[in-house]
Amino acid sequence: MKLLESTRFEALNRALCINVGDSKIVGRIESYSCKMAGNDKQFYKKFNSEQGTTPQDLQALSPPQSGLGISPGRSHYSRSISGDEESPLCDTISRKTLFYLIATLNSAFQPDYDFSDAKSHEFSKEPSLVWVMNAIDSNLSTTAGEQYRTLRPHLWAALEDEIVLPECDIYSYNPDLTSDPFSEDGSLWSFNYFFYNKKLKRIVFFSCRAIK
Repeated sequence: MKLLESTRFEALNRALCINVGDSKIVGRIESYSCKMAGNDKQFYKKFNSEQGTTPQDLQALSPPQSGLGISPGRSHYSRSISGDEESPLCDTISRKTLFYLIATLNSAFQPDYDFSDAKSHEFSKEPSLVWVMNAIDSNLSTTAGEQYRTLRPHLWAALEDEIVLPECDIYSYNPDLTSDPFSEDGSLWSFNYFFYNKKLKRIVFFSCRAIK
């Protein structure tokens, strides 16, 4: 995954580092091309050969946060899906798209974290752009108040210009706490959203956390 430089996103990322009382928000937005670099090609080959699957094979995702009634502004939330539990019908994702999400995480957090073993059930597909926007707005405005309300129109305008939001599939990453980069002590909330525009072959990754 190739990081696409954006002066607008760089300015937003500076603005998304906000100190508020005894807490701090650390956020960043990055745009990635789905074109594979050298390391990506090796990982992609390994990703498919280990499982004996094809890129078109479908994997089950966890239910979307909106469908589970998880309200915007939630604290850390983890879950597991087993065959013994009754759960709503899940969305699916192709292994190729799953690879793009995992490769984006690896690019965003290298070299501190390796997500190569992440599973499909750690991701969800969010069915509504409006719900995702409300969830993000609620988290940030609750913590940062007027500072975020001033920033908000510039943030969503930059996202729209970069990725064309209505054309995107939106995924969230909801790992178990042991593999979450944001699970350290003092974390109040965090979110990780992927805005994937298949036509543009591009992913915008929006990651944010609040810490004490």
